[in-house]
Amino acid sequence: MLRRNNYGLIPSSEITSESLYQERRAFMKLGASAALMGSVPLMAALDFEKSKRGLEPTPFDQITTYNNFYEYGTDKESPAKLSKNLKIRPWTLTIGGEVQKSLTLDIDTLIKKIPLEERIYRFRCVEGWAMVVPWVGFTLASLLKQAGLTSKSKYVEFETLFDPVQFPQQSKSFGNIPFPYREGLRIDEAMHPLTILAVGLYGKELLPQNGAPIRLVVPWKYGFKSIKSIVNITLKEHQTRSTWNQIAPQEYGFYANVNPSVDHPRWSQSRERVLGKFFKQETLAFNGYGNEVAHLYKNMDLKKYY
Repeated sequence: MLRRNNYGLIPSSEITSESLYQERRAFMKLGASAALMGSVPLMAALDFEKSKRGLEPTPFDQITTYNNFYEYGTDKESPAKLSKNLKIRPWTLTIGGEVQKSLTLDIDTLIKKIPLEERIYRFRCVEGWAMVVPWVGFTLASLLKQAGLTSKSKYVEFETLFDPVQFPQQSKSFGNIPFPYREGLRIDEAMHPLTILAVGLYGKELLPQNGAPIRLVVPWKYGFKSIKSIVNITLKEHQTRSTWNQIAPQEYGFYANVNPSVDHPRWSQSRERVLGKFFKQETLAFNGYGNEVAHLYKNMDLKKYY
């Protein structure tokens, strides 16, 4: 069986395994939010091309056990081990700043209000590893439009929950990270149809280590831009704060677009290691989404604005 999207036909067998869709049935029993997620239409990510790149969705157990989430620690295994007690209900998301009307929405109300869809995206870490994730979520644009943009809505800032009890590293000021974690986008990046807020993956509700209950996903940028466990979204007139850019601007640019020709001081970006694969592969500009997003950076020096 094939499913159609705007970029052609993709065998559904290459998108999500039957066994994982059976798991989705069990997930639907968990409640209203889960039931809504069970009705998500199957939508392949734009330009997802297994035949050309040898990619397939990364197994669920790898996606959920190999994570960067410094609120829990520096190694990849700590988030899955230490996040089990994160309280993701009740949870509210506030949208404010340079908007026509500020909003504070309960996560379940939000999920009911905006139709969900599945997006299968490449995910690329600046450390040189990559995965392919079948997210469930909705476009960020659909939420920002509810608050209403103004002539001063030029940047968007996101903020992670600050709770040192649940996020133990927040109380230790690890590595001089100024918690809460913050990230930012230019408004045209935020409003782009590829930019989503994810509330699930593989048809299941997001686990804490993956940024439950709601996180940003910007597939053409390095993973540190896709901030987890968001509580505040603030529209601003001027460029917003970005935690890693604030700590080490010489290493982490504000834009953080995947660029094989611009290396991080510690990691080459020319090649990447896909989890579960033995051989490395060449990195694609904009993580393979150049046809959709390169125009956003026309006439910009991408080595200067990295």
